[in-house]
Amino acid sequence: MKILLIGGGGREHALAWKLAQSPRVEKIYCAPGNPGIAAVAECVNIDVSDNAALGQFALDHAVDLTVVGPELPLTNGLVDHFATLQLKAFGPSRQAAQLEGSKAFAKEIMHKYNIPTAASAAFTDADKAIAYIKEQGAPIVVKADGLAAGKGVVVAMTVEEAVAAVEMMMRDKAFGSAGNLIVIEEYLEGEEASLLAFTDGFTVAPMVAAQDHKRIFDNDQGPNTGGMGTYAPAPVVTQAVREQVTREVLQPVVDGLRQEGIIYKGCLYAGLMITAQGPKVIEFNARFGDPETQVVLPLLDSDLVDIMEACVGERLADVTINWRQEAAVCVVLAAAGYPGDYTKGNEITGIDQAEQQGAMVFHAGTGSKDNHIVTAGGRVLGVTAVAGDIRAAVEKVYQAVPEIKFAGMQYRKDIAHRAFNRK
Repeated sequence: MKILLIGGGGREHALAWKLAQSPRVEKIYCAPGNPGIAAVAECVNIDVSDNAALGQFALDHAVDLTVVGPELPLTNGLVDHFATLQLKAFGPSRQAAQLEGSKAFAKEIMHKYNIPTAASAAFTDADKAIAYIKEQGAPIVVKADGLAAGKGVVVAMTVEEAVAAVEMMMRDKAFGSAGNLIVIEEYLEGEEASLLAFTDGFTVAPMVAAQDHKRIFDNDQGPNTGGMGTYAPAPVVTQAVREQVTREVLQPVVDGLRQEGIIYKGCLYAGLMITAQGPKVIEFNARFGDPETQVVLPLLDSDLVDIMEACVGERLADVTINWRQEAAVCVVLAAAGYPGDYTKGNEITGIDQAEQQGAMVFHAGTGSKDNHIVTAGGRVLGVTAVAGDIRAAVEKVYQAVPEIKFAGMQYRKDIAHRAFNRK
C-alpha cells in the first residue's frame, strides 16, 4: 500500500521510520519531509496547510492511507477534506482537534464530563483577567486559547509575571488571534508525564507513558522549549496510574466527545500532572507528541499501519497491540540560541557514526546544502537509544551523542534524571 505522511519534523521522521517497517507498505510519500525522512520516503514539496493540494496529490498517486503529524493541518480540517474525497486519513476531524486547538473548549469538555484538571477561568478582557490574577495570587498559569506553536503557556511564579503574560498575549498580540481568549488556571504541584493513546472514537488503547524535559538547561533551568528530550516508560506512571488515567481521563473524553456528536479518531495525547490528589490533565493534544513519539514508537512491537487502519475503520477493539519490555531515551540536539533566535545553515557531521553506536537519529530541523546536511531549525536532531532499562538506554544514547557535531550545538546531559531519583 501507499502512504502519505504530513509534516517534516522529528515526530514525522519517527513515524516514517516505523511505518516503513510494515511489510504492507510499498511506498511512503512525505509532505514536505526532511533529509532524514528522505531515506525512507519520497519527499514532496507541498505546504501542510494546503488541503486542496494534499488531497489532489493523494488522489493522483492512489494513496491508501494518509497520516497527519502536526496539529495545524488537523485544526485546519485536512482529515475532513480527505473524507469528502473518500480518502482514508489517520487523525481527528477539525471539530475533534479543537481539544488541542482551543484550551477553553478542552476545559469545557473536561468540566462537563468530570475529567480531573486544574480549576480555571476564561477571559476575553485583559482588565478582568488581571483583576482575577490579583485576586487568586501566584503561582498561576496563563494560557493562550489557540495554537501558539507550543509557546502559548506561561507558568508565572509571581503576580507580576502573570500580569505581563496577559499583556503579552492580549494587548501585544504576541500569538496573534490565539491570544484573543485566554485561560487562567491554578498551578498544579507534582511530576509531569505524557500518556498517548490510539483511539477509534470508541475504544481507547494507551501507549507507553513518557516524560518530556521542557527547560533548555540541565536541572530544569532556563526558558521552556518544545522539548529537549524524553524517555519511556516513565516510572511516575505506574500500572495503577496508567489504568486510572485510562478510566478517568482518556475513555471519558472520547465518550464525552461522542455524546457531543464528535467521533475522535487518531492519537489522543494527555499531558498530565501526577499530583498528591492523583493525575490531572494539564492539556490535551490531538496528535503524537514531539519528542515523545521518538521514544514511544521504538517500543511498539506491532504493525503501526494495522493499528492506524483499525482506528480509521472503528475496529480498534479487534487489534492486539504489543509493546517491547525495554526503555527508550531521546536527547534533542538544538541550535545555538534556541529557544530564542538561532542560527541556521551550519553543517552537521557524525550522524552515521552515532548510528553505528546503536542509536537512531531522527531529523527535526535539518536541510541540505551542497550535498551536506545542515541545521534548519531550533531543535535539529533527536538521538534515541533503546536498551533493557532506562539507565542502560541513557548510557547508550550519551555514547552516541558526542559523535555528532555542528557549530553551537547544545543539549541536556540529564535526560531521564527523574527516573533515577524515583528508582
